[in-house]
Amino acid sequence: MSVIDWTKKRIARQRRCRRVRKKVFGVPEQPRLSVFKSRRHIYAQIINDLEGRTLVAASTCSSEVKERGVKGPKAGAAKVVGEVLAEKALGAEIRRVVFDRSGYKFHGRVKALATGAREKGLTF
Repeated sequence: MSVIDWTKKRIARQRRCRRVRKKVFGVPEQPRLSVFKSRRHIYAQIINDLEGRTLVAASTCSSEVKERGVKGPKAGAAKVVGEVLAEKALGAEIRRVVFDRSGYKFHGRVKALATGAREKGLTF
């Protein structure tokens, strides 16, 4: 793919992200679980949009994920990120969240992250 194709793809994702963010809003009772994926890593945070504060965060770069022995950017690592995020959230007494996929399709790494978070007790 050329640079122009990547730019079009990125702009289309940003449009989808803005469209979804009009409807998805994190409040203290039900904060927003936001996902970002780069070519190499996946990042997830639970955000209270009223205060503009990140309550909990996890990524493939974090030490908690690396301690579990998962390497690489694939779906297995994304599932572990979801599990670590859910464990941290439950420790902070967060049980319900609103899922914000940030314009990405709900499959592959994004779906694996959501599955890992659901298996550990988050509801969305």
